[in-house]
Amino acid sequence: MLGWSIPLFRIRGIQLSLHASFLLLLAYWADQGWQDEGWHGMRWSVALLLCFFACVVLHELGHCLTARRFGINTRRILLLPIGGMADMEEIPRQPSREIVMTLAGPAVNFVIAGALWLVVRHFKDDVPLYSPAGLLSELFLWNLVMGCFNLIPVFPMDGGRILRALLATRLPYVRATFWAASVGKVLAVAGIAVALWNQVWMVAVLFTFIFAVGEMEYRLVKRREMEAEHWQNWWGRQAAPTAETYPPG
Repeated sequence: MLGWSIPLFRIRGIQLSLHASFLLLLAYWADQGWQDEGWHGMRWSVALLLCFFACVVLHELGHCLTARRFGINTRRILLLPIGGMADMEEIPRQPSREIVMTLAGPAVNFVIAGALWLVVRHFKDDVPLYSPAGLLSELFLWNLVMGCFNLIPVFPMDGGRILRALLATRLPYVRATFWAASVGKVLAVAGIAVALWNQVWMVAVLFTFIFAVGEMEYRLVKRREMEAEHWQNWWGRQAAPTAETYPPG
């Protein structure tokens, strides 16, 4: 499913790709704008969506460029209808590095929201939605929500990764991942229930996706840990002295 992507261009050496399903979201927003105000509404709806996902890209670049300072490269950033995913070579196991790298994403959103606040605070309360002022007001709100939402401790969202890093200061890495993923599952189920109750279908889909990805990442971490232990044991056996190699003296 995640392979259905369209390569766009590179940013600082990182491939930016668009998942094919994103086109459905673009068509949906264009239709909503068209129903509200015809061509005028459709243009502004599409412009707002594209500007929002430009902020999503900046959020992911915050993670990626910070990771690069720790020697970790990013293969690509994939844009999905529910947000962005950075495909990194690895996640640092040093809790301090993971926290810094994770906080870099929401920090970008808060900086954008702060810059937009300097402008939107001068707007009137009845700003038309399909206007430059309306677009800036929506972007301010969305960046604020994006920054805060990502800090919810639902693994593998940013808040969940921070929780995992904090747990890893006291627990083995795999165990810390297990508990972070478990807390994330409980919160994700609660999020799905609240979203369905309020008929916010996109949020329900988002939390369902997060639930599944969190479990997948935990299993990946566990499998890599088992493989690492296997090879360490194998090399230990190969390096162990034998009677043929080191005859008793």
